[in-house]
Amino acid sequence: MSSLFEPLTLRSLTVPNRAWMSPMCQYSADTTGEHTGAANDWHLAHYAARATGGTGLILLEATAVSPEGRISPADLGLWNDTQTAALRRLTGFLKEHGTVPGIQLAHAGRKASTDVPWRGGRPVGPEADGWQPVGPSPVPFAGDHPAPQELTAEGIRKVVADFAAAARRAREAGFEVIEVHGAHGYLLHEFLSPHSNHRTDAYGGSFDNRIRLALEVVDAVRGEWPEELPVFFRVSATDWLAEDGRDDRPGWTAGDTVRLARELRAHGVDLLDVSTGGNVPDARIPVGPGYQVPFAQRVREETGLPVAAVGLITEPQQAEKIIAGGEADAVLLGRELLRDPHWVRRAAGALGGAAHTPRQYLRAV
Repeated sequence: MSSLFEPLTLRSLTVPNRAWMSPMCQYSADTTGEHTGAANDWHLAHYAARATGGTGLILLEATAVSPEGRISPADLGLWNDTQTAALRRLTGFLKEHGTVPGIQLAHAGRKASTDVPWRGGRPVGPEADGWQPVGPSPVPFAGDHPAPQELTAEGIRKVVADFAAAARRAREAGFEVIEVHGAHGYLLHEFLSPHSNHRTDAYGGSFDNRIRLALEVVDAVRGEWPEELPVFFRVSATDWLAEDGRDDRPGWTAGDTVRLARELRAHGVDLLDVSTGGNVPDARIPVGPGYQVPFAQRVREETGLPVAAVGLITEPQQAEKIIAGGEADAVLLGRELLRDPHWVRRAAGALGGAAHTPRQYLRAV
């Protein structure tokens, strides 16, 4: 039996295999009137293809908990009933084809209000449906980005409440997993890292203060989410700054991630989705096949918290080795699933596993 195709149970939820789809923004949501932020036919076609391809769990792209939490004006959102209803159609299709539907709830923080990538991804202002970004401190992400407005205590409370409300809507929309986005230089990561968090109040300075908002958000989400269903947290395990002497600027490190993982587990998080980077535009990152897997393995070994590994995992045998060797409990595939929606069923054939095949495709088995 292939390890990659063994089921994984988290709380009362069983995922049929360990080959999952990583959240990847499509920047294709509706952008007009009451339908702003709503999923449409593109999202149904995109995610349905990966479900019919045998993917065990699909984590929908970063979905903003508030209008100002979007990366771009074309991001998905989950702050109103129209958005909730549009997602319900999608979750129903995924479940029908044996895929667990999950959603990543996010706030872009100081990296918000940018154009879509194929138009350059640069910051946009009110003339292009943009808005004022917020962050832990008035420190811009990069030289061409505006300084974010520093969140007040009231603003922080609103962020927590927005995550809670979005979690409630996610359940109404039919999702079975929530992932809290705390990675890639977005708001929660900005609070975690001393590179972007220069506050002197209860949310800045010490490690315990910098992780405070992440834990408050997790508690709020867990309070709205059914006890029997899992909550994930995505983390950038390192800013690639102070780690291993690569840079003398202070940043979030792998050791910090291990400490955070212990706290997240105590607050009801069931799996850590371990990525890296995104908070510093000029970080030197040694990209290569499986380059982020060791960070996931370290968390798993030192905390016992289940983990998912990401980052240039492209071949079935590579994914099998990660799971069979105990480096991670699941793999999250990104660009490889953009290239090949049926990667998981192909991997099942190569590894002797079993993946869901729609009856319409049985003639091709």
